[in-house]
Amino acid sequence: MPELPEVETTVRGLARYLDGARIARVAVNRPDLRRPFPVDLAQALTGATVTGLGRRAKYGLIHTDRARTMVFHLGMSGRWRIEPDVLEKHDHLVLETQAGHVLALNDARRFGSVDLVDTAALDAWGPFAALGPEPLGDAFTPEHLTGAFAGRLAPVKPLLLDQRIVAGLGNIYVCEALHRAGIRPDKPAGTIAAKAVARLVPAIRAVLAESIKAGGSTIRDYAQPNGELGYFAAAWRVYGREGEACACGGTVSRTVQGGRSTFACARCQK
Repeated sequence: MPELPEVETTVRGLARYLDGARIARVAVNRPDLRRPFPVDLAQALTGATVTGLGRRAKYGLIHTDRARTMVFHLGMSGRWRIEPDVLEKHDHLVLETQAGHVLALNDARRFGSVDLVDTAALDAWGPFAALGPEPLGDAFTPEHLTGAFAGRLAPVKPLLLDQRIVAGLGNIYVCEALHRAGIRPDKPAGTIAAKAVARLVPAIRAVLAESIKAGGSTIRDYAQPNGELGYFAAAWRVYGREGEACACGGTVSRTVQGGRSTFACARCQK
């Protein structure tokens, strides 16, 4: 599933063609993805001017001058295709700008979603209402994590995946950040020392920033809007490296937490 860096990369790619553009045509080529497309999507977007793009957690945001925002989620394999030579079977939503640019939302598995939300009500919208702070934002601090972990005996990794604690973190980047911070994934969160939490916050920020710069990690079908593949996977230190050597001289192991693979090094993660 595309995670925060992949969504951020997607939004930045779309912004080059959509920010400030007028949408001249909207084609909805099937009734639904994971849930139905908004019935008034084409009417709401046709003729609208895009006033900005953004991201919240793993959702992309396309704001318009009609005080409505199109919110998209890429699901398991969704991606935007820019200036496709021909439209494909799974190009389920197509936007064409007045300048002639064509952007197609392609989602073969249809686990993604598209919603229309009043821009002023975005923070209170159901999926956003309970979200924690953005990991790249000012509100994500060691003090925030310390408070969220206080008294908790649950392992730290599942808590970092809890979107109510921090928004947008996914399995790959939590594994990588915990390794950089030297914290084992199964350590009870409430027992992590303050100095370790102080290492964890910049580790999370760094691994996300590096992945965004690299265009994300290519997992299965994911590609950037321009068709290029993200190459951060080449920099993974533990994720997907079961049995390989860690930089510390230890060996990367794989366990399962909450149904998800966890990769770590017992030698340098305490």
